[in-house]
Order: sequence, then C-alpha cells, then structure tokens
Amino acid sequence: MQYHALALAEAGTGVDLIGYAGNPPIRAVRDHRRIRLHELPPPRLLAPRHLPQVVWIAALLALRCRQAAQLLWLLLFRIAGLDTILVQNPPAIPTLLIGVLAARARSAQLVIDWHNFGYSMLALKLGARHPAVRLARWYERTLGRRAARHMCVSQAMRAELATHWGISGATVLYDRPAAQFAPAQPSARDALIRRLGSSFGLPLDGARRPALIVSPTSWTDDEDYSMLLEAAARCDQLIARHDRAAGKRAFADLVIVISGQGPLRDQYERKIRGLALARVHLRTLWLEPEDYPLLLGAADLGLCCHRSSCGLDLPMKIADLFGAGAPVLALDYGPCLREQIREGENGLLFRDATELAALLYELFEGFPGPAPVLDRLRANLVRLPTMSWEEGWKAEAAAVFAPNQARG
Repeated sequence: MQYHALALAEAGTGVDLIGYAGNPPIRAVRDHRRIRLHELPPPRLLAPRHLPQVVWIAALLALRCRQAAQLLWLLLFRIAGLDTILVQNPPAIPTLLIGVLAARARSAQLVIDWHNFGYSMLALKLGARHPAVRLARWYERTLGRRAARHMCVSQAMRAELATHWGISGATVLYDRPAAQFAPAQPSARDALIRRLGSSFGLPLDGARRPALIVSPTSWTDDEDYSMLLEAAARCDQLIARHDRAAGKRAFADLVIVISGQGPLRDQYERKIRGLALARVHLRTLWLEPEDYPLLLGAADLGLCCHRSSCGLDLPMKIADLFGAGAPVLALDYGPCLREQIREGENGLLFRDATELAALLYELFEGFPGPAPVLDRLRANLVRLPTMSWEEGWKAEAAAVFAPNQARG
C-alpha cells in the first residue's frame, strides 16, 4: 500500500494513507509532499488459544466495530476531495463494508487490491466449517462485488475471482521489488555481518564467514515456522555428521535471521531458546525500513515459510529477495507459486522439514568456496529479466486509476 501511495503521488495525485500506528512507513512516504498520513491505534487482541472461542469471537467483533467507527469518521469527515478509495484485502472486516459505505456516500470509486481472502485467514484459527468462517466468506464475496475495479496478485486468484466470486476483469499486479532492493556491495555486506555478529553474540567476521540466510515474516498463522525449527535441528545433525567424516572440509555455520514483527513472534522465540543447536543459529530481529533492504541484499539465500491460506496469493517477500539478488527456498503450497518461482532457476521448493534440511545442507556444502547449486541460482538471478515495482505499476495498475486522478 505504501508503494501504491508513492506511485499515485508521483503521478500527481494527492494521497491520504490510512494505517495502523506503530512501525513507521518508509521515508519516501513519510516525506512526500502529496501524501498525508492518518494513523489508527493498532489492534490489541489475545490469540484464540488464550480465550474460549465464543469470547474470542465476541472480542474480535467489538474490535472490528471500533475500527469501523474510526475508519468511517476519517473517510466521511476528515478527508477532503475524495475521489477513489483503494482497499487492500485482507483485512476484510470492517474495511470492505466501510469502503462500500464511504464510496457511496462520497460518490467515489472503490478499488480492491486482493492479496488474499480474509475468510481463509480466519479459517486458520477457527476451521473451515465454522459458522463464523462461512459468514465471513459471504460477507467478503458480497461486498467485494460492490467495488468498481479490482486488482489481484496472481493469475490463479484472478481466475478464482471470476469463476467463484462473480468478479471479472481483475487486473493482475504482480509483487515486484522496489528500487531499494538490490544486492549489497561487499563493504556494506561485511559491515552488516559484523554488526549482526555483535548483536547476536556470534563471531561472524572471522576468516571463515558463515552463510547468511534471511527469512522475512509478519509472524502470522500462515507462516510455518514450526517446520523451520524442525529443519534447523535436522540440518544441524547433518552438519555434525559431515564434520565427523575424515578428510572433509569443515562445514560453514548457518545463520538464519528471521526478520519482522507480529503476533506469534514471542511464541516462536521461546521455542528457539529451547533448541540446542551447534552449527545452525536461529536469530530474530526487527529492522527499520531503511535497513531491511540492506539485510536482504547481504543474504546468501532467502527462505520463505509462507503457507498460503487460500493457495492463490504470492508472498511479496520473495519478490524483494529476488530484487536483492538472493535465490529463495520456498515452502511449496500449490501450483500458484510457479507464477513467481522458476524451480531450479531462481529458487527451489520444499514440502517438509526433512526436505528443507537436505536442501540447506546441499546448497551450502563447500561454502564459502564453490557451492555449485547456490552459485548457479545466484547467477541465474542476474541473467533473468526483471521488472521493478514502479515499472510494473505503470504497465499494469496505472490504468485502474487513470480516469480518477484528483485524489486517492
């Protein structure tokens, strides 16, 4: 949504960007003269495991009602000259309803950018057959069809919207890397490694440097980090077996940095502290928006543990990693992922912890010297044609907003 705001602002449109307070937006958004920021209080809700299900659903509804009132007040009374309302989905509740009401009240165009389905995210917590999930799907489908225009992140999602949701003609806008995602210069990479080593309590700046693997996440239910923890333990055993074999070069340490913030971070940090690993090091951190591209640019490999709740979305983190020059190991959740990853060319797919551990071992055997599979993937990323997010937006999304360039 920040990239949308920047693209519209650069095209001469005034933009009012509404989001949760907390982590600051990127500097280009904060400093742009055509973008005004409106911050809402971040939601505070315990995970369902801490409350009886009925109580948790009631608390969730109360929270959504408060958010609805805040959003409606902003859109009806605080923002002048409203011409187009752009909503990212999910979250669907209450955003879609408020978008429909505000668009009608202000005679504005409603545009939905479909990144996933809210009901499928809710199903991760409550189960697909729960009445609340079925109601959420009806709500999302009914209100989604009220929008004037639609964008989505994959051809598979476009087909689903047309076939089962009654929404035809959605524009596919693939996630692509913004300009700041690029391979790090060796000096910048070495400086980052030293800084991370100091904060992590690891000697990362020695003659035999470790491999740096980066896994961006928002720590939500559609990220399978239990699998990563199991794979890390299995890979640690493979490395120990390698080092016991006579005549073999010592295996490099693997440092897996899990970056981001979200509701499940504390839970997984407790599990990580309970692991006793010798050569695979799991660390979590949060970086400012300006430092995040540098971390990705310094990575030897990207790791994606996203398990799509609907099987139709594509993780933006993979596009960012590709832009930064890092090949990706990704959890294979379905055919849709092939729209983004060319297996064996710019990345590899895994289906379980055993396969992930074996791939990590294979990719980094011989590192930091010749590592044939990893080296081939990195070289392919340089050769493969790429389009930046800005170029893709102009080619695919600009026409969605073209008739309404007064205010976004």
